[in-house]
Formats: sequence, structure tokens, C-alpha cells
Amino acid sequence: MEEVIRKYFRCWLDKDVAAVKEIFSDDIIYSECYGPVYKGNGQIIRWFEDWNRKGTVLQWEIKRVIVTGNTVVVEWYFKCDYEGNVDGFDGVTIAEFDDDVKICDLKEFQSKAEHYCPYEG
Repeated sequence: MEEVIRKYFRCWLDKDVAAVKEIFSDDIIYSECYGPVYKGNGQIIRWFEDWNRKGTVLQWEIKRVIVTGNTVVVEWYFKCDYEGNVDGFDGVTIAEFDDDVKICDLKEFQSKAEHYCPYEG
């Protein structure tokens, strides 16, 4: 499962729609961190192709991966250029896998705030 999730992150960096087609179950439910929900592999592919026409993922660094049962949790840093606006943020993905080792449910969560240590120094 960890290999599949790493492949998913790489496909955004490589703009590789063929990899996207292999990763998700037909009845995937994908919830992005800022609201949109995609249902089914067809919507995922359409979103991926639309997004990559307007944007480029500059960095999607995996900080930590936790695998438990059929669930993978990934802590990451994401940076992109979307229609000329460069932005980056920390986040977490929770992905559930089916018996065919395809992602059947994925939820992303974003940390918008800059992190700082108020009691240091």
C-alpha cells in the first residue's frame, strides 16, 4: 500500500494520468482538503487532466507514512504553481484500500497556518 501511495504522489509530479488510472478503485470517493469531492475513477481522471492543464506540482514531499490495516496515513508538504500563483502548505492524507490494493476512499487535510514556536528563544 505504501508503494501505491508513493506512486500516486509521483504521478502528480510527472503529470502521469496512466498511473492515476491504475491507483484508484472504480468507486473511489476522494475528498480534497479545500472542499471538492470526486466520485468514481472517471471524475478523478477528469480532475487530474483539468488541473494539470492549469497547474504544475512543484513539490510533494512525503514526510511520514503510517500503515495500519488497510489504511495509509501520509504527512506531506505540497507546493504548486496554479495559473501563475505559487503556493505551498502542509497536509495529511488518509487513504483506505480495497482487497485489490486500490485506493477506495481518500481524504486530504490542509494546515494553512505558518508553524512557529511562541515560547522558544
